[in-house]
Amino acid sequence: MREIVYQGSNVPHTPVGLGWLRASHRKLDRERSLPCRPYHTHDEIEPLTPGEIDELDIEIWPTSIVLPEGYRLALSVRGRDYVWPGYETGQARVAGRVYYGVGPFKHDLKGDRPVDVLGGKVTLHTGPDHPSHLLLPVVPPR
Repeated sequence: MREIVYQGSNVPHTPVGLGWLRASHRKLDRERSLPCRPYHTHDEIEPLTPGEIDELDIEIWPTSIVLPEGYRLALSVRGRDYVWPGYETGQARVAGRVYYGVGPFKHDLKGDRPVDVLGGKVTLHTGPDHPSHLLLPVVPPR
C-alpha cells in the first residue's frame, strides 16, 4: 500500500495520470467532446454557487502505463497540484524550476488562485442520486 510513480516525459516522478479543470471553466462543447475526452470551450466563466451541485467532466490525460497484476489504482481529487511522495524542498532545478510531479504544468502563478475565491470547502457528491464514474480502458491480457 505505497504510491508508485513513473518516469514521465516532462518529470522523473509522475503518477499514472493527471487531469485538471477549474470548475468555473466546466462548460462543454458537446459536439467536440468524446466519452473519455471532454472538450471545454473556455469561452465564459461560470462561477460555482455555494450549496448548488454542479457536474464536472474532467479529462485525465492518456498514459501508456499498464498496471501490473495485483496493483491497485487510486484516484485522488485535490484542490492543488500533485506532489510526489519523495519530494523534498530544495531539490535540483531544471530550467529554473523544481519539478515535483506535474512537470511544467504547475498552477503557481501569483494571484492565479485567490483564497477568497478558491479557498472554500469542496464537497464531492456520489451515490444513486449523484452518480460519478471514472472511465478506464481495458487492455486484454497477452
